Amino acid sequence: MQDTDQVQKIRLDKWLWQARFFKTRSLAAKEVSAGHVRVNSERVVKSATGVRAGDVLTFAQARQVRVIRVLGLGTRRGPAPEAQALYDDLDPPGMRAKEDDVPQNPAYDGKGRPTKKARRNLDLNRSRALE
Repeated sequence: MQDTDQVQKIRLDKWLWQARFFKTRSLAAKEVSAGHVRVNSERVVKSATGVRAGDVLTFAQARQVRVIRVLGLGTRRGPAPEAQALYDDLDPPGMRAKEDDVPQNPAYDGKGRPTKKARRNLDLNRSRALE
């Protein structure tokens, strides 16, 4: 028998997927099992670890560390506004990477096809921008 006073929990990988931090649930499970996720500042390696409202999650995503507080447990993987209601972002506003900070690839300013030398320079600049 379950008590009605028992706090509801959901699997960590399922919550990360429902909140749209990872594209698939298996990707979320892979990140958790690799030890890249912390729940309340403790490293977690089991994707079946339960999370509940009020827990603080720390994990890496797209070259930045995300710190979020779980506000609610989802019932489905819905649209983005529904997913954003499940968490509160604790990152300071200045810490988030902006699109303006990312170096843009230079465009070819000449007319017609670029020369072999110009093409090499374009390729070099693109590879540096991806690093």
